[in-house]
Amino acid sequence: MNLKAKLFGTIAAATIATVTATSAFAQDVTLILHHFLPPVSNAHKVMLEPWAEKVKADSDGRIDVQIYPSMSMGGKPGELYGQVRDGTADIVWTLLGYTPGVFPRTEVFELPTVHKGSATDTTIALNASLDLLAEDFKDIHVLFLHANDGNLIHSGSKEVTTFEDVAGMKLRTPGRTGAWLIEALGAEPVSLPVPAVPEAMSKGVIDGAMTTYEIVPALKLQELDKYTAELPDGDRFGTAVFMVAMNKDVYEDLPDDLKAVIDANSGMNVAAGIGAMWEGFEEDGTSALDAAGVTRNVFSVEEAAKFNAAGEQVVARWVDEVTAKGIDGAGLVDAARAAIAAAHTE
Repeated sequence: MNLKAKLFGTIAAATIATVTATSAFAQDVTLILHHFLPPVSNAHKVMLEPWAEKVKADSDGRIDVQIYPSMSMGGKPGELYGQVRDGTADIVWTLLGYTPGVFPRTEVFELPTVHKGSATDTTIALNASLDLLAEDFKDIHVLFLHANDGNLIHSGSKEVTTFEDVAGMKLRTPGRTGAWLIEALGAEPVSLPVPAVPEAMSKGVIDGAMTTYEIVPALKLQELDKYTAELPDGDRFGTAVFMVAMNKDVYEDLPDDLKAVIDANSGMNVAAGIGAMWEGFEEDGTSALDAAGVTRNVFSVEEAAKFNAAGEQVVARWVDEVTAKGIDGAGLVDAARAAIAAAHTE
């Protein structure tokens, strides 16, 4: 059993003799949560720490969640899924794209033209669709999934105002479908974990990155960007899906009342708030870029149509790939778009 638990309190022998068969000891539990970003990141200080504090409060102090940021328990970000599956960590926060091929169904929500630029809408849709995506998570217990607002082009040298301007650029990709989009734009994708972006940009290894506004302050991209470029009306070039997940055995070993506390802080109970939180994170990034004098371009409707056509090529490629693996790709695209549209109207 991987559950790090202690039985507190002692009962005198005379008392033990009088308790009934239905009596039980209260169980206090310490859960270890591991993730890949530093403690100054929004994910740590605004999402994970308050979540842990609420779980503790809701359990009357019986659940203590201890957070280990910056891969401080060892390993690389791509190993977090394996750590929670195998019980090295009780809970992890990780990016699904760090383990390509493990979550083929959930990847649909990352696709350009499926995700429409709202972290709230896509986060609600993800958690509302957990039954549809269940096969991806059969070896772990998902607490909640979430998206960020989505990707735009950050450039350290070249101003991008048209579709054709992207050709030939070396851009960090947020994941494999992001790489497909970069290829469809005539650019070269470079796979890097997001903490490696500043060094790669400063050394000229990449010209820029497909990433969010949210990450700007944490990576100090305002010191490296000269330009950004994005689609009109807040639309984005797809997104990334993250999860907070728990080891299955650890969850199952919890007493029912503590399971209820975890459940109350999971799934649709937290989806809207988590999504809105990630939308709000964008403001610090745009403010930092504006203060640094970075030029932020928005494509015209005509140019956006070219980018969206490339995005539809990525969707078609994804459908063909997962369909060949026996997954109803077209059905998942339709379901994801419908779930996002439903979330948007709520």
